[in-house]
Amino acid sequence: MKYDNLIKTVKALFKDEPNTLALLSNASAFLMENIKDINWVGFYLKTKDGLSVGPFQGKVACSLIKPKMGVVGSSYSEGLIKVIPNVSLEENHIYCDPSSKSEVVIPIFNQSRVWGVLDVDSPIINRFDQNLVGFLHQFTLTLTNFIDFNNPLL
Repeated sequence: MKYDNLIKTVKALFKDEPNTLALLSNASAFLMENIKDINWVGFYLKTKDGLSVGPFQGKVACSLIKPKMGVVGSSYSEGLIKVIPNVSLEENHIYCDPSSKSEVVIPIFNQSRVWGVLDVDSPIINRFDQNLVGFLHQFTLTLTNFIDFNNPLL
């Protein structure tokens, strides 16, 4: 898979989309369509109570995650990318879908504050190698160029 070509496609696909909800919806669909061996991909967005599930592809998700809870909450709180090769070995993992075996969570920043996270799960242990994590990070950086941070979704 040529990740550089996917980033070029994303830029062309998202450049004229003014609606953040539509943008995130298509972003999750794009990733589900173009990345093999994943079973859930979506966004958790900051609210006054924590992180609420946003647009996603996959089975029904946990809808509200408190900061520091689970991989999503800890990525949000720390502002760090979290790669979990085997979720069964992660004490802080929240089981929304028992078929998920590995996970990566990438914070999305609005200036210096975490605005939300991209969460991707796979039914395969150790699915997220350095190249894929690098692509997903570049994907979120690209996406921030198109998000209207002044128009809150939640």
